[in-house]
Amino acid sequence: MKKEFKVEYEQKDNYKLSDLKDFEVKLLKRVLEICKEAKEKGNHPFGCLLADKEGNILMEQGNEEVSLKGDCTAHAEALLMRKASQIYTKKEMKEFTLYNCADSCAMCTGAMYWGNLGRHVYIARESELKKYTGDDIRNPTLNLPSRVVMASGQKEFETLGPFTELEDEFFKLHKDYWNK
Repeated sequence: MKKEFKVEYEQKDNYKLSDLKDFEVKLLKRVLEICKEAKEKGNHPFGCLLADKEGNILMEQGNEEVSLKGDCTAHAEALLMRKASQIYTKKEMKEFTLYNCADSCAMCTGAMYWGNLGRHVYIARESELKKYTGDDIRNPTLNLPSRVVMASGQKEFETLGPFTELEDEFFKLHKDYWNK
């Protein structure tokens, strides 16, 4: 008999760039550039950056799964969190924001949770990304929003996204990339 698992979480569906500070919009646009740079290096077109409350970029990271010889844990967010947790204390991490191209997978969200990140701002919906990745074995998209993962924990964590005004620009990087 299959047991039902329920986690309650709240998601606002109408995030607008105008809800963000000007520097945050610039940071999201920089994330799109990081995605493009990752793709140009032969990696999957994903990327993120870590910033402080004033918008100073502390760290940037693109996906490196291909360049790291198929390392399935080399998602941009997991790599960034691994590096950041070796530099910053958990108290400092609580004050930082990870700006991301898409809603994070369960592995990357777990890295944010264990690293004590305070905030996550992302551009694209995982459900829309799946339209591009399909059943490509390189990106078997989960139907597990980061909000569900975080709501399963015991820490306060702020998530803002999606910001659909930037989705088209992100998805252009994925058009004709998957299922080759």
